Order: sequence, then structure tokens, then C-alpha cells
Amino acid sequence: MIPPPRHADHLAPGSPSPAASPSELGDDESWSRAPSAAELESNKNDLAEIRNDNVPASIPQKQKTSKAERRAIQEAQRAAKAAAKEAGLSGKSAGTGSGANPAMPKQAKSSKIFQKKDVPQAASTAASEKKVTERPSERDRKKDAPHPRMQFDDVHRVEKAKKRAIVNQSEARNRVELFRHLPQYVHGTQLPGLESKFFQLEPMHPSVYKVGLQYLSGEVSGGNGRCIAMLLAFQVAIKDYSTPPKKTLSRDLTAKISSYVSFLIECRPLSISMGNAIRFLKNRIAKLPLTLSESEAKASLQSDIDRFINEKIVVADKVIVSHAITKVRDNDVLLTYGSSSVVEMILDHAHELGRKFRVIVVDSRPKLEGQGLLRRLVEKGINCTYTHINAISYIMHEVTRVFLGASSILSNGTVYSRVGTASVAMVAHAFGIPVLVCCEAYKFHERVQLDSICANELGDPDVILKVPGKADLGHLKNLADNENLQLLNLTYDATPSDYVSMIITDYGMLPPTSVPVIVREYRKEQLWI
Repeated sequence: MIPPPRHADHLAPGSPSPAASPSELGDDESWSRAPSAAELESNKNDLAEIRNDNVPASIPQKQKTSKAERRAIQEAQRAAKAAAKEAGLSGKSAGTGSGANPAMPKQAKSSKIFQKKDVPQAASTAASEKKVTERPSERDRKKDAPHPRMQFDDVHRVEKAKKRAIVNQSEARNRVELFRHLPQYVHGTQLPGLESKFFQLEPMHPSVYKVGLQYLSGEVSGGNGRCIAMLLAFQVAIKDYSTPPKKTLSRDLTAKISSYVSFLIECRPLSISMGNAIRFLKNRIAKLPLTLSESEAKASLQSDIDRFINEKIVVADKVIVSHAITKVRDNDVLLTYGSSSVVEMILDHAHELGRKFRVIVVDSRPKLEGQGLLRRLVEKGINCTYTHINAISYIMHEVTRVFLGASSILSNGTVYSRVGTASVAMVAHAFGIPVLVCCEAYKFHERVQLDSICANELGDPDVILKVPGKADLGHLKNLADNENLQLLNLTYDATPSDYVSMIITDYGMLPPTSVPVIVREYRKEQLWI
């Protein structure tokens, strides 16, 4: 039997080597039997000791610290660096003035070098903070009144906005806590103050001032109507503009437009379509060639505004009507909510073509916009039914298609429209009825919104207390200032894309999932012209 292999180091001092001949092994019978368990264990221990002797001692690893501990270390090192710097400056000044110990600046310098060697992260953090402090202040960068997305529950920012504001507004006292980040003012107090300041507003152009008053009074409403009124006011202001001495037209005119926009925001928050139009106008101002004279530059901007209104609103509505008319057939029952200008154009065109259909106009308080649409449709001879939104589930079984307007369509396919649109779309989806949303492409936005809380507009809370035409039903007449009552009048809501069957735009009919494609591809080709 061949003996098992054994390492030379494991042999006893007097043991023969494995290479010895059988005659040299003598009478040792340990090679002819299997090793016992005790021998195997001792061999393992000996092998482990040999390995530990040959391997050098491991380097002790640095103990892991938490994020808070690292932050505390950085703060301490930063404070030590600042103290060393101050000590070096004071030592230098003392040495130059009274011959103090010159070793103090060297000590501060050596401590600074030591800190740089040990803590490179702290140095980089301090450098980044230095860059931040060197940036111009917010007021210098953007001399503009509050941003439309400003958080109005920030007391300091609201106070700064009030100092720059032209419109004197008082905030509503009893507000819903969930919507405190949105502006809500006491209505009915702004117009008298603005009318008294008409001849005192030197930087404000009269056309812009007039549009702001129309926003406040509600005379101009609707996404397209407000956008067209604003652009026409800017067109008149550009026509009357003259560049001040020692200033360039592009920079000074952009600052003027920004001040006009700030005034309009104070009168009423901007819609998303108005924001896109303002972005287009500022982009055109920035791209004006420097070789153009002032009159030529002004004429170019005025023609750009006319082209935007014509192509992106007027012609776009006609294209939407030509697409949507294919979805209206004889004996259809069409439901619409509120009053949308493009939906009204679709219904008028279908009636002119001789289609036989019936329209159900769904309305809601407090604006009751559907009553104006109902009156115009009935005067044209269209068969109509009028109901409020609380009866939507009872009348939906008669409907074959739902046509809705939109204030904006966001990048995730969410439809941002007048409050109540989401309820109508969800009920129609539950009944299996297609929901068609008509919206111009200039209202598309890359923003993503999942709810109606983070961004919205709060209307006049007092109007929901009153019942029109019923003065004897004013049970809540004297409760508006009661601290136990909070009034909420939302203007918009967000409809998820799951409840929208198709979006009809001036680029064709597409599903909600194709909205980001339109925003991305057509913006590369100057979607806003």
C-alpha cells in the first residue's frame, strides 16, 4: 500500500523523509495505516500556525463614520481653518505695527497646509461655498416680481414681493392649510386702488394696465382669450418703446417685458399657455440681430407676435376642427363640460355640415360658464340639454362621445383644465365612453404633475357662499370671517391620462402617451415658431 503524502515540515526530527526507500523506513507502521482524527486536527492546526507566521499583520482599517459625523468633522475643520486664518491676519498686522513674533503667520500657514493635506474634501467644500457667495444676489439677477410658482407660505419672500408689488392686495384670513403655498387674496379691494394709480404708473404701459384690469374684473377669461389679450398689449407696448441712452434694445426691452409680466401676475396668476407665449417673445427679442435698427427690430417683433397668434391659435383651432369633425356622426349625443372655444367651433361646424346630433352641456358653480355656451348653441338651432355636474352619472348612459377643452397638457399626458373636468372624464371612462380632449400644441408643457395641490389657482372664496338669484338663501352670509370656516374655491384640476382616449391637436390626433414626443421633437424645430 502506498503511504499518504506528508509534508516534510510535519515530520518529527528523527523521521525519515518521504523520498526514503522502503528499507530505510524500518519497522515504522505509521505509513501503512490511515491517519487518525486527532492527527488530522493537529496537522490542520500546525498548517494554520505556519500560514499565520508567513502572512504579515493586516493594516487596521479606518472606522466607518456616518454622514452626520463626517459633516461635523468638516464643520470643525472649517472652523479651525477660519480661526487659523484670522490668527494669521491678526499676527501679520501686529508684526507690522509693533514688531510682534513673526512665527505666528508661519504657524497659521503650516496649519493651513496640514489641513489641506489631511482634508481635501473640506477644502473643496469651502471652495464651492466661496463660489456660491461670489454669485450675484437673487435681486440683482432677477429684478422681477414674484415668480408664478412662488411658495406663498414663505413669509420672507411674500414680504419682499409686497414691497415691489403695484397692486395692493390683502391676504385672505381663513385659508385651507393644504393650499397655503398658493396665493389667495380678498377680492374686490384691488380695482379701486389700481384705478386711482392710473396716472402714477410711469413704467407701466396703458395697454398692459388695461389688460391687468380686465383680468381682475374677469372680463377676459379663457386660455386663448387671456393669451391673445396679453400678446396684443405687448405688441402695442413694443410699438411705443424707445431705447434709453447707453442701453441696448434686447436687454432693456426684456426687462420691460418682465416688469409687465410681473404686473399681470399680480392681477391674476399666469396660465401655462401664457408662459409659453412669454418664453417665445423673450426668445425672439434675444435673437434679434445687432445690425437691425430700432424701428426694424420693433417691426420684426410685432410681426412675430402676429404670426404666433395666427399660426398657433387661429389656424391651429381650424386644424383641430377639421380633425375632430370626423368623430361627429349622425344621431350622436355629444357631451361637453363648461365652455371651450375650440369645442364650440367643432359643434358649430358640424351643425353647418348638416349633421344631426344632440349636445349635453354640463355646468358647475360658481362660474356657470356653460350657460353662455348653451345660449349660443340654442340660438344657432342646435338641440341641447343642460345639467349640472352632480347629475353626470345619471345622464352619461345616453352619451356617445365626450368633447373637452384643456388649459394645458403636461408631459406625462395629464390634462390640466377647469375644475370638474377630471370628474367628467372618470365617469365617462367608467361607462366606456371615449373622451376626446381638444387642445392646441402651444399649450403643451414639459412639466409633470400628478395632483391638483402643488400647482393650482385659488378663486374668490366668497362666490361659493352666494346663490345667484336667491338673496333669501344667504345662510352663510355673515360667516365668511368666522375662524372656524375655511373656504376653498379651486380653479383647475388634473385629469390622469388613463381617463383620456385621444388628444386632438393641430399636429393630428394622438394618444396621451405621445405628448412627450411632441414636446421633445417639435421643440427642437422651434415648436413656438
